[in-house]
Amino acid sequence: MSNELYRLLGNRYTFIETEPVAQERVDMGWAPDMALPYVKRFADNPEENRKLIMDSDVVIFGGVDDESYIMPRLEAGKPVLRYSERIYKTGRWKFVSPRGLIKKYHDHTRFRKAPVYLLCAGAYVAGDYRVIHAYPHKKYKWGYFPETKEYDIEKLIEHKRKLTAQNDGKTSILWAGRFIDWKHPEMAIRLAEYLKSLDYRFKLTMVGGGEMDSELRQLVQEKNLQDVVEFAGYQKPEQVRKYMEDSEIFVFTSDRQEGWGAVLNEAMNSGCACVAGNRIGAAPYLIQDGLNGLLFRSKSQKQLNAKVENLINDDYKRRIMSKQAYEMILFQWNSSEAAIALTDMCEDIIEKKKPEFKTEGPGGKA
Repeated sequence: MSNELYRLLGNRYTFIETEPVAQERVDMGWAPDMALPYVKRFADNPEENRKLIMDSDVVIFGGVDDESYIMPRLEAGKPVLRYSERIYKTGRWKFVSPRGLIKKYHDHTRFRKAPVYLLCAGAYVAGDYRVIHAYPHKKYKWGYFPETKEYDIEKLIEHKRKLTAQNDGKTSILWAGRFIDWKHPEMAIRLAEYLKSLDYRFKLTMVGGGEMDSELRQLVQEKNLQDVVEFAGYQKPEQVRKYMEDSEIFVFTSDRQEGWGAVLNEAMNSGCACVAGNRIGAAPYLIQDGLNGLLFRSKSQKQLNAKVENLINDDYKRRIMSKQAYEMILFQWNSSEAAIALTDMCEDIIEKKKPEFKTEGPGGKA
């Protein structure tokens, strides 16, 4: 996204880094690249960066817990685009907390009539902010926009089919992410147990690692699934994409704590037929159920099993969904389309006009 904004705006675009990339992300291959011409570290020159935050025509603010960076600009009544995942990831029951409500009022609700707009990085963000009466009629569909690759999609689908044929007709299924509780990697293992019990020919590859690693490996041993489940460990981002390019089905099992889930963008872009939990932030925005992917009720093992079984049994549906998934990312949900929508939005704001909602994709009404 930053690369696209820099391409459109040149030196009029700056990204201020307020904190270093987390070590866990670095270990996963997301190495920080400070050679980028538009990146400034806040700590390198706090005074200059505070002035830049205050004086820029529009500031996009998100991914930072410390409100002190943006509060002077908000209180000065200058335009801000807030960029947020859902704020009640474990349930909106937290809405009743008096302390939480006071902070939400201070950070958000009191600016409801100011030129402050909300970019909703997930399908459930607007609902969370609606309960605190923030940003009325100013909430826009948004998300995360990893690299979009262009393929000859027919050749890519044929490549996947050839790999399946070479692997004794075993349908390739992929799961990728950190092995942590709210991503529910165990559901993929239970899926493998179900499919094997019905004598389906498949191979499940688990890419990633984390605190549940030994638990998952033990489950595979207990259920005698070593012949159908492979653990690939942590992989660099480009290698994860290669796994996606080689896989027919991608399963995404996270619950509502997955604010967005950029791995879904990548899997769809890689021509996978995706089966995703419906409470994942990205899923309702990216997947049109039954057309370019399948949604299941989050944490429902029975529904996950049934949806994947349906895809294994229907080669034609798999191929159609793979192509439609690819086209959704290529033509709508990508950094190029989002950057254009964002700059159009900013131009309206600078001219003191309310930004219009797009009909499809990023910038639509949330």
